[in-house]
Amino acid sequence: MLKKGSKLNSILTGSCPRCQKESMYSDRNPLHLTKVLKMNDHCSHCGLKYQIEPSFFYGAMYVSYGLNVAVGIAAFIVSFVFFGASIEQSFIAIVITLILLFPFVLRLSRNLYINMFISYDAKAGQN
Repeated sequence: MLKKGSKLNSILTGSCPRCQKESMYSDRNPLHLTKVLKMNDHCSHCGLKYQIEPSFFYGAMYVSYGLNVAVGIAAFIVSFVFFGASIEQSFIAIVITLILLFPFVLRLSRNLYINMFISYDAKAGQN
């Protein structure tokens, strides 16, 4: 399922979208909240500069918004429909879910955004 060369591999692992040989992040663990946004400047294998242009990842905020809406709707459906919670309890479930998944959604939105612009190249980084 996560074979090298697929967009899904790069998106879910946070690896370089061009060569998929190393992580884009200086700390791979998204739960280290002080380092959740720390990215390497470029890939050491293929030389891809991650910050394609100044403020490139501002566009990832739109992707993050969409992901958070989807997560909020999913949390509502699970709490209200499946568990029979009240509207107030469902709202609390949405807020708690969004807070807990914040670092994962943040990284996933960046991964999705950069993969919209850069494709896998099997020959990248080979000399």
